[in-house]
Amino acid sequence: MAYIIALIVILIDQLTKLAVLKKMYLGENIEIIKNIFYITSHRNRGAAWGMLQGKMLFFYIITLVFVVAVVYFIQKHAKNDRLLSISLGLVLGGAIGNFIDRFFRKEVVDFIHVYIFGYDFPVFNIADSALCIGVVLLFIITLLEEKRGVKE
Repeated sequence: MAYIIALIVILIDQLTKLAVLKKMYLGENIEIIKNIFYITSHRNRGAAWGMLQGKMLFFYIITLVFVVAVVYFIQKHAKNDRLLSISLGLVLGGAIGNFIDRFFRKEVVDFIHVYIFGYDFPVFNIADSALCIGVVLLFIITLLEEKRGVKE
């Protein structure tokens, strides 16, 4: 299941990025919900919030090590755990989605632009969303496991 989820994330991520690349010019901003949600054509040569700009070799190495670790965890721990499989699939798909951009485009295509309680959140993409949701699920799984361990 994890690999199917990862594949779906990668496909949706790459198709949405391709649409942005083909249909929008860099910096173009389309209002979806005024003062809340926009589609903005943006590029990022770094990590979250633009950190580590231009450090592509670093990102290649870190992502490859990360992907190998996630695949190991899927094989070792997630085969009979549906929630863990979903979370690791989201994390894997997100990591590979952004890796594809870095490898082929030398930058990550971002386009989801939101304002949360007036805060102009950095522009992100589907891969970033999948990574964040997957990590939150992993955190919840860890809390549930700890709680179960305390009861036993």
